[in-house]
Amino acid sequence: MASLKDLRNRIASVKATQKITKAMQMVAAAKLRRAQQAAESARPFSQRMDAVMANIATAIGDSEGAPKLLSGTGGDQTHLLVVATAERGLCGGFNSSISRLARDRARELLAGGKQVKILPVGKKGADVLKREFADIMLPTVDLRDVKYVGFDNANDITKQVLAMFDAGEFDVATLFYAEFQSVISQVPTAQQIIPPEIKEVEEAETASSASTVYDYEPDEAEILEDLLPRNVAVQIFRALLENAASEQGARMSAMDNATRNAGEMIDKLTLTFNRQRQAQITKELIEIISGAEAL
Repeated sequence: MASLKDLRNRIASVKATQKITKAMQMVAAAKLRRAQQAAESARPFSQRMDAVMANIATAIGDSEGAPKLLSGTGGDQTHLLVVATAERGLCGGFNSSISRLARDRARELLAGGKQVKILPVGKKGADVLKREFADIMLPTVDLRDVKYVGFDNANDITKQVLAMFDAGEFDVATLFYAEFQSVISQVPTAQQIIPPEIKEVEEAETASSASTVYDYEPDEAEILEDLLPRNVAVQIFRALLENAASEQGARMSAMDNATRNAGEMIDKLTLTFNRQRQAQITKELIEIISGAEAL
């Protein structure tokens, strides 16, 4: 059984840990508001970009003049997995859930005879994936010095991805990130960005534009040549913003649980300490009484 001194030191240690987790929870809560606003503000633009892409892609169809970024290379033998995670831990299962989704996709592709390349964005995802896929991983995109994610950060990643695509290094690119829903809910998401998955235009928008004929100036192919790389950057930027909000939400929830667990541990240790101290006092009283009676 631990001595009173050991219990006292353990209680002091857990209390110090509780102060740290409480402070981290408060910092995450403060950062979450800004990150959540940024993520929610980016969603309408990203969704509208998808709608514009769908309209123009529908207009151009499968013609021979369709840009390569839209139509693809004609094959799907080589896949690039862009895995966006956090640079730091202590945020619950946020990093592991994204890494697990990417790992399962990589295993599935490799089992199907496909070639896979992994571009990790963030240290934590890279640390998890390199245990199994070290030979197919590209250098990690390091964002540790970035305080607030900006479009320039997403644009740098986009340039690297597009350069690889132009060089014929992959056929399909998929982006992995966590979509923020709430403090306790972040959904791991896989989104194909090259070639983009053209979603059906919403029924309301289709109905309102059914009788409308659009003339594109310049032509659709030329518009897409400029729009498609921009769309890749927009989707990566949105993923980084969603990740930033999800990371803070997950950290806030994890640190709240850690603070509660520390409180429960302090209560148990304090109870054990008091019981042991009372037993020791009782034992000393018995010894004193026994010695007095012996005299």
